[in-house]
Amino acid sequence: MSNGDIFVGEVIGTAILILFGAGVCAAVTLKHSKARASGWVVIAFGWGFGVLAGAYTAAPLSGGQLNPAVTIGIAVDTGKWDKVWIYLLGQMVGAMLGAVLAYLVYLAQFNANVASGSGEGGADEDGPTPTLGIFSTIPEIDNPVANLITEIIATVALVLPVLAFGLTKGLGESGTQVLIVALLVVGIGLSLGGPTGYAINPARDLGPRIVHTFLPIPNKGTSGWSYAIVPVAGPLIGGALAGVIYNAAF
Repeated sequence: MSNGDIFVGEVIGTAILILFGAGVCAAVTLKHSKARASGWVVIAFGWGFGVLAGAYTAAPLSGGQLNPAVTIGIAVDTGKWDKVWIYLLGQMVGAMLGAVLAYLVYLAQFNANVASGSGEGGADEDGPTPTLGIFSTIPEIDNPVANLITEIIATVALVLPVLAFGLTKGLGESGTQVLIVALLVVGIGLSLGGPTGYAINPARDLGPRIVHTFLPIPNKGTSGWSYAIVPVAGPLIGGALAGVIYNAAF
């Protein structure tokens, strides 16, 4: 794979991933969305389908890693670091692009995120909807140590199976490996996502958080930069740890 192919593949694939993921969060969260309040299961499957679409699209160009934690895990296992920076750059650019696209899809809903009012003259009695959770993760309990542990464990639960799937040649040859990874992401969301919202991907959290900071969203609230280190450091540690475990055990 050429450097150009890797970059383009990771940009496109990660943008699709975030478009689906931030899109389903917007669909469930924002007022005047037909999917509002449809729940956590819908969000988990939306992110899983995002992985499915993004990874299948990027696979011919870059292998469809779409996640710095996966890239780091592979590099730790194989010892090949020369192209890591290209993957990471493509993933960050793609994550930011996908966040902008999701914003544009729900532009009318974001613009209708009005301040609390009497309900007359267009104001919404329920007040504005917080928007950061559409783009990035927010812990249910703000405990940095516990949140970091959650992200490390959840990322190991992602990256270690991803590396192990590579041993099953039939999965790669049949094209079902990406499908299995997508279902794995759904499972992580359902089982391990409750405490932190399961970033398990530094680009997935950081790129959209940057975009949220600059987008002209009415009543958007804080971008949560005091927490931002956790969904970056946790997945990177988890990815590296998964690479060490895989290299030692398999």
